[in-house]
Amino acid sequence: MAINYTEDILIERSETSNIANIDFNNLDFGRVFSDHMFVCDFKDGRWQTPKILPYQPVTLEPSAKIFHYGQSIFEGMKAYKDTADNVFLFRPTDNVKRMNISAKRLAMPEIPENYFIDGLKALLNIEKDWIPTSKGSALYIRPFMFATGKGFHASPADSYRFIIACAPSGPYFSGKVNVLIEEQYSRSANGGVGFAKAGGNYAGQFYPTQLAKEKGYQQVIWTDDNTHEYIEEAGAMNIFVRINDTLLTVPTSDRILDGITRKSILSIAKAEGIKTEVRKIKVTELIEASENGSLKELFGAGTAAVISPISGFGFKDKDYQLPVIENTYGDLLKKRITDIQTNQIEDAFGWRVKVQ
Repeated sequence: MAINYTEDILIERSETSNIANIDFNNLDFGRVFSDHMFVCDFKDGRWQTPKILPYQPVTLEPSAKIFHYGQSIFEGMKAYKDTADNVFLFRPTDNVKRMNISAKRLAMPEIPENYFIDGLKALLNIEKDWIPTSKGSALYIRPFMFATGKGFHASPADSYRFIIACAPSGPYFSGKVNVLIEEQYSRSANGGVGFAKAGGNYAGQFYPTQLAKEKGYQQVIWTDDNTHEYIEEAGAMNIFVRINDTLLTVPTSDRILDGITRKSILSIAKAEGIKTEVRKIKVTELIEASENGSLKELFGAGTAAVISPISGFGFKDKDYQLPVIENTYGDLLKKRITDIQTNQIEDAFGWRVKVQ
């Protein structure tokens, strides 16, 4: 394999490519992967030489602490192309900051911003042809870090691996989803790690979501851990509620992820003259609004789906349907965000970052 250096990154190029075998017009989400990945190890108290390697399996010893104590964090990002074949990222420094917040909470080493951003840009310059351009598609980017240090002692590891892998992907969800308001299980608790993108947070969601699917729903709306009176998140996404002409979302806390798409929606809504409120939302308020006709929209927001509209929700064995309306806030906000991401409109917020 050919090896060369780009500044301080060791690059080992794959001798073959799988790109010719990929149907870019029919992409599932996160199921096929590009030819290369960025890898950097932390050991002996410092970050080692970063590398770009052919996409390949990771080999670990059975005693690696990731298997026993769950020190694993990740981020979700996307790369986009415009009609001139330029490549863009969306608010990447926010991903770096949030990943380091997660790292600190799980007693893991923080990642230098230049390793993260420069490594990602170098990877994208190699994988540029893997970025799809069909509507609703993008190159999904998964930066993640996990403990590689060995030992059965219940303590933080002494070594870690940071990887960035990429997957050309189509839409995360197709169409609207029907959700169940959770009454028993909680996604996270006060003083916990709900604000971090820790792998265990998502593992804990799977069983309650599986139960909801058995009842005919696609996802869960999580409620607070203490009383289950307040809605908090929609599946793995932040939640938005439109009552009459006001767009509501709940405040972030140590239970709720500070979503980058969430923050973007609030900024764009303000610029569009949409009234917004960030406050707690009771389940009873949601039901009352549905019954009196003031509940207009309900949607989840996150990097993967951008905005995922909800068609209805269930609570205590009763279903509530959202009205079918035109010119929804969800459609407007999703278009504004994706137009910024794909360089179709001016970015008045300074979020779009060109990869050069």
